[in-house]
Amino acid sequence: MALYAVGDLQGCLEPLQRLLDRVHFDPAQDRLWLVGDLVNRGPDSLGCLRFVHSLGAAAVTVLGNHDLHLLALHAGVHKPRRRDTIQPILDSPDREPLMHWLRQQPILHHDAAAGWTLVHAGLPPQWDLATALACAEELHQKLRGPDYRTLLQRMYGDQPKRWDPALSGWSRLRFITNCFTRLRYCTHDGTLDMDHKGPPGTQPPGLLPWFQVPGRASADLKLVVGHWSAIGHRYEHQVLTLDTGCVWGGRMTLARLDRPTPEIIQQTC
Repeated sequence: MALYAVGDLQGCLEPLQRLLDRVHFDPAQDRLWLVGDLVNRGPDSLGCLRFVHSLGAAAVTVLGNHDLHLLALHAGVHKPRRRDTIQPILDSPDREPLMHWLRQQPILHHDAAAGWTLVHAGLPPQWDLATALACAEELHQKLRGPDYRTLLQRMYGDQPKRWDPALSGWSRLRFITNCFTRLRYCTHDGTLDMDHKGPPGTQPPGLLPWFQVPGRASADLKLVVGHWSAIGHRYEHQVLTLDTGCVWGGRMTLARLDRPTPEIIQQTC
């Protein structure tokens, strides 16, 4: 059995299928991890959702910020954005089962046997694995529960910016959501910066990529992430970044994880 992980699809189904053909992916025995942002900005978001859904237990996807945005649009609690390309999903005859399936997907996936943990964006420096798992479960329960529309309505915003175990209510859930789905930079003390999106070296003084913060509590974890197309593919500090900007004319990146060092295969888009 082979274990693969792939970067953000964002509606780019054809490059994914070409990658899977190149590695002779067999859903009967192989497994595919997706870092989230299955949809939006690309040409075939509906096809991406249908394809990943069709893989069943052969695929594990965590939710990204664009996936949550789609759920918010479907729930009627937010308005479309100018560059959205997800209306075909909302107009499709199978939108209800697809949206129900998407809402059940995790925010974090940890596989102790494989030795890897999957999230869309990152973890704040204060969180170890136990804290990350507990916070993910809080968000899972709310997203899957009867009050999920309120969560989707209240998740937008940049505050609070620093973790405190005493955070509660919607502020706590918003911080958790932002870390798992939007995190790029923070300060040495773990204060989030939600403004700067450029590659390392372009950020203002005092900011570090979240995985470079000294003393990060999750430094012992091997993490697979996406979200940050400007940073491209890297493997440093035990963090494997896989969003290589396929939707922006870059490449789609697939990594085989069941190797001593991840094996990287890329496909032009």
